[in-house]
Amino acid sequence: MYLENGDTPKPGMAKRVRRMLVGSARDPHDPDIHHKLALVAFFAWVGLGSDGLSSSCYGPSEAFSLLLQYPHLALFVALGSVFTIVVISMSYHQIIELFPSGGGGYVVASQLVSPTWGMVSGCALLIDYVLTIALSISSGAEAVFSFLPPDWVVFRMWFGLLGVVVLTAMNIRGVRESVGPLIPIFMIFVVTHLIAIFWAIGTHLPELASLPRNTAADAHSATHQFGIFGMIFLVLRAYGMGAGTYTGIEAVSNGLPILREPRVATGKRTMVYMASSLVVAVMGLMLAYVLCRVQFEPGKTLNAVLLDHVTAGWPRGLAGGFVLVTLVSEGAILFVAAQTGFLDGPRVLANMALDRWLPSRFGMLSDRLVTQNGVLLMGGAALLLVGFTGGSVQYLIVLYSITVFITFVLSQLGMVRHWWQVRAEDRRWKRGLAINGIGLVLTSFILISVAILKFGSGGWVTLLVTGALVVVATLIRRHYGHTRALLKRLDSLVIAAEASIDEKLPEPACDPSAETAVILVNGFNGLGLHTLFGIIRLFNRTFKNFVFVEVGVVDAGNFKGAQELEGLKDRTKADLGKYVSLMRRQGKHAESYFVLGTDVVEEVEKMVPIVRERFPDCVFFGGQLVFPEETLMTRLLHNYIVFAIQRRLYSRGIPFMIIPIRVA
Repeated sequence: MYLENGDTPKPGMAKRVRRMLVGSARDPHDPDIHHKLALVAFFAWVGLGSDGLSSSCYGPSEAFSLLLQYPHLALFVALGSVFTIVVISMSYHQIIELFPSGGGGYVVASQLVSPTWGMVSGCALLIDYVLTIALSISSGAEAVFSFLPPDWVVFRMWFGLLGVVVLTAMNIRGVRESVGPLIPIFMIFVVTHLIAIFWAIGTHLPELASLPRNTAADAHSATHQFGIFGMIFLVLRAYGMGAGTYTGIEAVSNGLPILREPRVATGKRTMVYMASSLVVAVMGLMLAYVLCRVQFEPGKTLNAVLLDHVTAGWPRGLAGGFVLVTLVSEGAILFVAAQTGFLDGPRVLANMALDRWLPSRFGMLSDRLVTQNGVLLMGGAALLLVGFTGGSVQYLIVLYSITVFITFVLSQLGMVRHWWQVRAEDRRWKRGLAINGIGLVLTSFILISVAILKFGSGGWVTLLVTGALVVVATLIRRHYGHTRALLKRLDSLVIAAEASIDEKLPEPACDPSAETAVILVNGFNGLGLHTLFGIIRLFNRTFKNFVFVEVGVVDAGNFKGAQELEGLKDRTKADLGKYVSLMRRQGKHAESYFVLGTDVVEEVEKMVPIVRERFPDCVFFGGQLVFPEETLMTRLLHNYIVFAIQRRLYSRGIPFMIIPIRVA
């Protein structure tokens, strides 16, 4: 019997408070639920593109700061940056086509290079997303406190910590709820910066004709002072230091599951929005710096100096108001940029958890249909990082942007390998190979450059933490592999049981008042069969009826569309049918109940009254694996849901017995 929903117990105080703060539970059976939760291209641009766009607050200025003596060389850096943005975005267009259900760096490297290298890519991405949250929040806090009295600066770190907590809470509510309030901030940033860029260029149109001559003069002067290779190294160093500009481009391919259907088209449109806005921001700001001849001033960002130049001839009130709104929007967009880490970080966690590189609980969904454990982990890690560094932007920016290029390199390598392997079947292979090949060269160069430039000043910490996470993931995967080998011994019963099943057996008569065993199962497997046979062995002929109950768990792996949920429903129904047929062969009445849901304990509690109403004299059973040794890994990596169900039913006076299943 398939239950759409059961009798919901009256929620306690804790549940009512949570519902008020987080929102009421969502129904995964709603046929329109994916449409309601998915983002259109514009919303996705806000939620996923803010990371890259916010880098215009520091990326171009960081590159330009190395070229102040020869400012016109910044045009080479700008052109190189634009070329890189176009190449990387075009390569991710191809990744979106190849992986329409979501192809972030972890998935691409896992399937096109190897699972191990995919794990390395995923670990690097996770570190990058935590740094994205910490750096964005800290940069936003620094920008906000630059407008406040100097005495207030002692509260800056606490303000950043509060920002992490607020964004974490917003993302626990859901994707659309977290993106919606950020749209006004995002649009104010876009509009004010477009005005500033076009005003700066428009008021210096006569000087555009002399740019090639002045650039050649700066190149000649730099060559005279450093030599030709020294001049090239200077430009390449500035290009590498602006690498933070490219972070976030991969977010669209990784976030495809949260985009509106058709996902591929929406993803491509979002990528166009992101790449175009990045190109305008980087090229426009660099050109504006050169034309306005900006110089660093103490206590001001380069963008603040540029805005003073842009508004120099404006009425005082208008100029002051525009500068204030623009700079405040820069501070605010940095907070918005942290959203990328909250949207994509938990998704990477979920994918790695489903592949058993990380604890399986990170693949679970909350009743709001979000990967709540992943959101909490990303927020908690960012909270610790902000607290540990004191919210220091200078230190965090050193740690930032190294790991994302590990993912870029592995993704490009995987795509290059893909195009070479399909060259006989796909006529587009030469174009694809060229785009991803150039992308591989560019991202490899940037990775090496950034790692060398930042290693001595603290970049080694990022690489060390990433390496440590790789080791942890390897140990977790090894443990799950060992557990799977143990469980195979239990599954030897499955073959024998399936051979004895006859779907055409008549249904024995049912006496609902007779003793009934209600068995919780999670598929037709060794654990369920050993639990069933353990009950028969312990209680001999006590039970006349057998009822099998299963919750089809809706997790990040199958909550991708109505087709996946329908497949989960069919598999759950088929597994229960095998148990029913097996017991009918033994002359026992048997039936089944199942429901799809995100929380096994909650769903079981809803089904209990329905089962007890039909079979008043019933006892509930559940099987629990007993490992040869109880270790920290077994405690952390296995959920022991059966004990939680037992406690919940005991509190309602319902008998529940646990059958220990020992794996030798």
